[in-house]
Amino acid sequence: MKAAFLTGPRTLEVREIPEPVCPEDGLVLKIGACGVCGSDLRRWKKGPPEGVESYTPGHEIAGEIIAVGDQMTRFQVGDRLAVAPDIHCGHCWYCERGMVNLCDTLRFIGITPDIPGGFAEQMVLTHDILENGIVHKMPADMSFRLGALAEPLSSVIAAHDKAGTSLDDVVVILGAGPIGCLHIMVAKARGAQVIVSQPSEVRRAAAARFQPEALVDPFNQDLVAFVREYTGGLGASIAICANPMAATHAQAVELTRKAGRIVLFGGLARANPMTTLDGNRIHYGEQEVVGAFSYHPTKHETAVSLLHRHIFPAENLITHTFTLDDIAQAFETAASGAGLKVLVQP
Repeated sequence: MKAAFLTGPRTLEVREIPEPVCPEDGLVLKIGACGVCGSDLRRWKKGPPEGVESYTPGHEIAGEIIAVGDQMTRFQVGDRLAVAPDIHCGHCWYCERGMVNLCDTLRFIGITPDIPGGFAEQMVLTHDILENGIVHKMPADMSFRLGALAEPLSSVIAAHDKAGTSLDDVVVILGAGPIGCLHIMVAKARGAQVIVSQPSEVRRAAAARFQPEALVDPFNQDLVAFVREYTGGLGASIAICANPMAATHAQAVELTRKAGRIVLFGGLARANPMTTLDGNRIHYGEQEVVGAFSYHPTKHETAVSLLHRHIFPAENLITHTFTLDDIAQAFETAASGAGLKVLVQP
């Protein structure tokens, strides 16, 4: 079978490797679609981690079971699955309290180098992944394309649950990449009004298809003044930083009203993770600043259901599809910002 390997900075090689052997307590999944994520792009630009020669990335996965082990009772051949990357330990302080996304020894399919990901024709789901990972059945009539979106959608759903997004909210989303557009869809599905801040004209045009109430170019418009005017001087009730830019953190605090919520959704570069916020505005205005990382497996189950029921136009997020043989072009396209979600379909 074919599998893609990250071998160096911006270098992906498609190799012929032996088909996987099905574990007695696991299964083999034929990959139907796997999305290219922002975290995939960051690792692709740097190459494999130090000390790792190569590995197979890919963690936004959907596929069909083609083999099950003799001890497998939960799934059967022909089941269609959506798979997310997180594998928790199940016994640390956080796992025992249901906060599995904060597990002390969290590992990730297609990110942790010794756990091959979904940029391949087939992959193994071991007992550990099936018991402590995030794997859910997809309805038989649900496309693999939508199934691959369940992973990024799950984190967005979790963030809005944490923010408490509701009918009377005005939500400002800073960033209109694939994740930012998912935030638009989820916020609007929960009844909120949405303002999007995005300097790229291409990305603003792409975000427009999800019908936010307003699109702002923060390089040529005063975003804070715009939000104040839109809200009658009050400010947004929720701001979501859906990008890796520390400057937007300070901006989010400034444009949010008293008792508003600021969600730091996008991680910063590890080499420069510090941010600066107006402490007095947070203190005297009783604002809440919260982090949002990953999700509980139940959010993934919810994401699969929402996508299957077409609650929002998620298919519009997918702008490019490539074969596994063309995965190098898939990554170049995703990195260029020319589209939104790029999928690889082996």
